[in-house]
Amino acid sequence: MTSYFTDLAQQYIDGEWRPGKGSWDIIDFNPYSGEKLASITVATAGEVDQAYRAAERAQPEWADTNPYARRTVLEKALRFVEEHEAEISEAIVAELGGTRLKAGFELHLAKEFLREAAQLTLRSTGQILPSPTEGKENRVYRLPVGVVGVISPFNFPFLLSLKSVAPALALGNAVVLKPHQNTPVCGGTLIAKVFEEAELPAGLLNVVVTDIAEIGDSLLEHPVPQVISFTGSDRIGRHVATVCAGNFKRAVLELGGNSALIVLDDADVDYAVDAAVFSRYIHQGQVCMAANRILVDRSVEEEFTEKFVAKVASLRVGDPADPTTHIGPLISSSQADAVSRLVDETVEAGATALLHGRAEGNVVSPSVLTGLAADSPVLQQEIFGPVALLVPFDGEDEAVRIANDTPYGLSGAVHTGNIERGVRVGQRIRTGMIHINDGTVHDEPIVPFGGEKNSGLGRLNGESMLEAFTTQKWISVQHGRSQFPF
Repeated sequence: MTSYFTDLAQQYIDGEWRPGKGSWDIIDFNPYSGEKLASITVATAGEVDQAYRAAERAQPEWADTNPYARRTVLEKALRFVEEHEAEISEAIVAELGGTRLKAGFELHLAKEFLREAAQLTLRSTGQILPSPTEGKENRVYRLPVGVVGVISPFNFPFLLSLKSVAPALALGNAVVLKPHQNTPVCGGTLIAKVFEEAELPAGLLNVVVTDIAEIGDSLLEHPVPQVISFTGSDRIGRHVATVCAGNFKRAVLELGGNSALIVLDDADVDYAVDAAVFSRYIHQGQVCMAANRILVDRSVEEEFTEKFVAKVASLRVGDPADPTTHIGPLISSSQADAVSRLVDETVEAGATALLHGRAEGNVVSPSVLTGLAADSPVLQQEIFGPVALLVPFDGEDEAVRIANDTPYGLSGAVHTGNIERGVRVGQRIRTGMIHINDGTVHDEPIVPFGGEKNSGLGRLNGESMLEAFTTQKWISVQHGRSQFPF
């Protein structure tokens, strides 16, 4: 594992590992121990240009490569991940502060998405459509967009980088990937290593470790990429969308959430408690699909609250390398401070803390807040930390109104003893995904993944990858002779 942080602390451009040419370094820290893992000199705007130009040169031949040959590369990438799963897991624990449970969860999904990407190579099919014009044949070809820019986040960096990189490559595109500066290895250079070992031709995947302070918007504005796939906050996503629109690029945006897990009056309370605790506290709550708000029917509020608080209080907090730990560190001291400050401010404003988490280094123990005013600002925002908000309601209509009272619409869950009742409630909630009698944190390779409102634009996974990373071209063939009016 240590070798990953020494060997991969470089840029990867046009098939070559090289130091960046910027004037400063990104320091990669272990968020639990504070240990320095790596130092990476940032890439400049000039190196971003080199990466995009390398991708542009390599892509046409890759697009013409037999899709079965492309599939072989994806299969080799999968085998590399399978053979090095233990080392990659250690890297996730060290760089993200992810618990061992979380690392296993991320790697399981990463392998599933690589399997699906390998099959995607064979699904870029065209159509022949009828024409009202006699003798005309309409062919519709599905083609790669060319070059895709991918910007990945810090919370599930290995998975969420692969989730765009692998299908984009599978469909005949080249890629330039910029990982989050807090996870430059797991989200960036380790991905390059995977595909280098899979014998992906040089230039098709380039990784630039850098920051907007160095490169500005050059990653977005560059004339080569036709699609930008961004996963991160809605604040940055809005900027990405604006720049892409101004440059006539397609933006695929997977943004934040403020999901509600709804417990109806006929729910299995014990099961709902288990689902809610996992949905709120997995990876310290640093998950876009996490259940920020837990809405509970007043008829079961007392029972649910007692059991929920007891279970949360039993979670083990501390070293993510300890396999018994449930809650490890947040990604940075600034994030830990922000979450602690938010809890304190919300309590000062009148909320009741059934559990009041405290920070020790970057580790913040869990909080459970209730008694929130309907207009409390905390109900409107994404909390990227181990803080649960318990909100009572009276009946389905109020539950739906509260669930929809947010600028976000990513995930959600409904717990009920009547499945069809749950589906009816779920259909009324404006969100891209919702789960009946389950948690809010789910991702599967072939289902459309994405959000409504401020939670993003477009969808990923399955057939949605074709829409994200290919374009269509109409070629008509006139087998007879057209009649022209002049």
